[in-house]
Amino acid sequence: MLAEGDRGGERLRILQVAAAGPYGGLESMLALLAAGLTRRHHDLRVAAVLDPGPEPHPFESLLRRYGVAVIALRLPPRAYRRERRALRELMLDARPDVVHTHGYRADVQAGAVARRLGVATVATVHGFTGGAWRNHLYEWLQQRSLRRSDAVVAVSRPLVERLRRGGVEASRLHLLLNAWGGRGAARERDEARGRLGLPRDAFVIGWVGRLSHEKGADVLLEALARTRERAGLACVIGDGPERAALEARAGQLGLASRVRWCGAVPDAGSLFAAFDVFALSSRTEGTPMVLFEAMEAGVPIVATAVGGVPDVVGDDEAWLVPPEDPGELSRALDAARVDLGAAERKVEASRRRLTARFGLDPWLDAYERIYAQVIASGHSTPQPVA
Repeated sequence: MLAEGDRGGERLRILQVAAAGPYGGLESMLALLAAGLTRRHHDLRVAAVLDPGPEPHPFESLLRRYGVAVIALRLPPRAYRRERRALRELMLDARPDVVHTHGYRADVQAGAVARRLGVATVATVHGFTGGAWRNHLYEWLQQRSLRRSDAVVAVSRPLVERLRRGGVEASRLHLLLNAWGGRGAARERDEARGRLGLPRDAFVIGWVGRLSHEKGADVLLEALARTRERAGLACVIGDGPERAALEARAGQLGLASRVRWCGAVPDAGSLFAAFDVFALSSRTEGTPMVLFEAMEAGVPIVATAVGGVPDVVGDDEAWLVPPEDPGELSRALDAARVDLGAAERKVEASRRRLTARFGLDPWLDAYERIYAQVIASGHSTPQPVA
């Protein structure tokens, strides 16, 4: 590892690459990183690989609000050769010192192009979703690509172990939990509830995420059906492939009147004041940005102890429960509703931890050191075509 002062203050040319989906944790973390490095006067660009569709994509809009230079590569599904050609042309034009990829598609596609051009590569692994055979194939391809990356950043301890088992050399692995830069202006409780169409006097359980298997919204529904006195109204923010099945299951459980399906909500993080408790019921996670949003908003947290969750909150800051256990989840939700003293103590502890452990500047410093290390390994900058 390089010493703290190596390449200190040097302006770097950095190209971040991601295939942006519906706005989520990966996009949120990348926007925070790109904005922070831009403020530090690095020459930073984000290449966002996007499906054709309405313009601008929410991820583009967010980056531009942060003052980040964005290059949108709008390509039809599975146009992988066109994507590699576009990335090659972009790298030859931008001549980055380092290419930093996020997500399996960018790791495989942009990582391969950068290595052929002799550019240093860094990949941040935000998590593995598992699920259908196609996802397992993508993750297998990603693991093969990560073995060739100059540095691989894992956002949780379980990811470090998985990457080691997958063949990534320990000398190239870096554990770096996500940071929190602050949400800024948040809506007050009544305003947030009005925006979400929630009654003012209900006990509201907030859930925010992609409606897919790994996020465990089905576990929340099963838990909601078991809560004491069948109390509480769930506000589900997000969309995804399992929405129809989840709505049907809610009806089967007699929960039709106790779940509000809000869909994808722009700037959902500003609405956490609407919740009396925030529930994270995931089967797998990296470092969930939604936990930081709940911590800053002062909302009690009930979460499954998976992935990087225990690195963010412990028993002092949240009610932690096993995954795939709706009974334990329902008991924790009841405790958060009934034991207001415990809820207040956990909220205060979580706010202190957010400030002390997840500051933005140390996180940006760590990424700058990783970039300096891989650049110093002797890579050349791609030369423009004559």
